[in-house]
Amino acid sequence: MGPLARTGMGVALACGVLVTAVSIGQSSDSSAKTNVREISKGPYVALGDSYTSGPKIPPQTSTPAGCDRSGRNYPALVAKELGLKAADFRDVSCSGATISDLTTPQSTGNGTNPAQLSALTTDTRLVTIGIGGNDIGFSSMITKCVGTGTLFKLAERVTDITDTAPCEEKYTSGGIDKVAQKIRTTGDRLTRALTEIQRRAPEARVYIVGYPSILPAKGTRCGRGLPIAPGDVTFLREKQQELNTMLGDRARAAGATYVDTFTPSAGHDACAPAATRWIEPLKPSSPAAMVHPNERGEQGMATAVLSTVKS
Repeated sequence: MGPLARTGMGVALACGVLVTAVSIGQSSDSSAKTNVREISKGPYVALGDSYTSGPKIPPQTSTPAGCDRSGRNYPALVAKELGLKAADFRDVSCSGATISDLTTPQSTGNGTNPAQLSALTTDTRLVTIGIGGNDIGFSSMITKCVGTGTLFKLAERVTDITDTAPCEEKYTSGGIDKVAQKIRTTGDRLTRALTEIQRRAPEARVYIVGYPSILPAKGTRCGRGLPIAPGDVTFLREKQQELNTMLGDRARAAGATYVDTFTPSAGHDACAPAATRWIEPLKPSSPAAMVHPNERGEQGMATAVLSTVKS
């Protein structure tokens, strides 16, 4: 997803992949220890948006700088845990990336990131990809819902005591769920991308990493840190779950495996206490872009990826 530090209000579920675990090819029948030893030979390529790159989490190691890539994002943590040499690890994730940026260069405003799939070769053995949030416009959705929620609370002089969802009404007007339509379209794009990944790296295990929980189950937990109407908190959370479900479905259809980061992040959303949250609110209390994972969140995502890789 896009770098909120630069936009001042966006979210990147992204963004993202928001990402997922897809395993292409047959799984090893060996023990988990042997499986990890085989994978650790690499090379490992990490693809994705800002939920993968880790904007504002130090140290920032991007080339180009506009990709906001952290040396402590989940791909870097996974590579370290697997004992990979620097030559066997490439992180080409980039803030603001969409699925189209997997196959075409991405202009960041501070340098151009080559097409992410150009990092793949027939020698690649491990791929993680976190993408999809920017394709459905999740950052702009959060921005609009924050604006709508702020105005709603001022006009109605209420806090979090209703289930009114003024933002949802805009996205579902006329009986058409515009977000659901975008998720379906994004799924088709992802399927084509997975086919291309398999063509370029036929021996790789590919993991699409889903997005962690950004918002709580109950909107009453969000206050000034994320002023969204309670009903819209529920709406946005449901749309994120729909996105993750699509990522998992498309992974399985490709004969792959999905990495669930949503379940382990329960209670660690942007409205949780500063000491436990994985996602920062509009005013971050730790180094991270607003409405993006902090270092704790990237570690949690890395743990989920490693658990799947070792299973």
